Amino acid sequence: MEYKELEKAAGSTSYPGRGIVIGRSEDGKYAVTGYFIMGRSENSRNRVFVEDGEGIRTKAFDESRLTDPSLIIYAPVRVYEGATIVTNGDQTDTVFDSLKKGGSFEEALKTRSFEPDEPNFTPRISGIMNIKDGSYDYALSILKSDNGNAESCNRYFYHYGNPAPGKGHYIHTYMGDGNPLPSFEGEPEAVSVKGGIDEFTDSLWKALDADNKVSLFTRFIDIGTGGFESRIINKNVN
Repeated sequence: MEYKELEKAAGSTSYPGRGIVIGRSEDGKYAVTGYFIMGRSENSRNRVFVEDGEGIRTKAFDESRLTDPSLIIYAPVRVYEGATIVTNGDQTDTVFDSLKKGGSFEEALKTRSFEPDEPNFTPRISGIMNIKDGSYDYALSILKSDNGNAESCNRYFYHYGNPAPGKGHYIHTYMGDGNPLPSFEGEPEAVSVKGGIDEFTDSLWKALDADNKVSLFTRFIDIGTGGFESRIINKNVN
């Protein structure tokens, strides 16, 4: 399998929408994730990431300009014990609640569908990173309409055990710009993971389209201890 450079994958289209990358650092010590949001409308662009406990949430940059919070205000990242959940919507909470009750990532997402934003029917993309006793695995998922059919939801799950150093996978909501927006197709893209957290964050942010990018979150989790370090970049700053 050929691993594409993450920057080339993320920068291959002007509008990948929202994206999740999960993998392992080059030195093998860290579980790595990145999550970004982009926007075309004023409402979508009027957002920032803020810390929220061990996770993050989206927040309106200018509350006076917020028109519809239903699909843009949510917690993209939450942590439950050794599991870090990363998603593009309020299904983060669905997965978190399932884990607390002894359920699973897959069980939780089988109760959810794509977003109700006709005609785009934006896919729900989700990831989970499991760290326990020095071991690490992760999974990704996409819930999408069946070629724009509002009555049919296709649910895909991808599991990656003991990922190799410097390797990861990248999934995003759209194949590119358009009207309606074309949903992501195929398996998550195999990508390389390079450098420490600052290099990783900087290269991913720079790769995203300058007009459409809104916010980026990255995290490196020590597989041995569970400790983590995070970065947030917001295009909107005071």
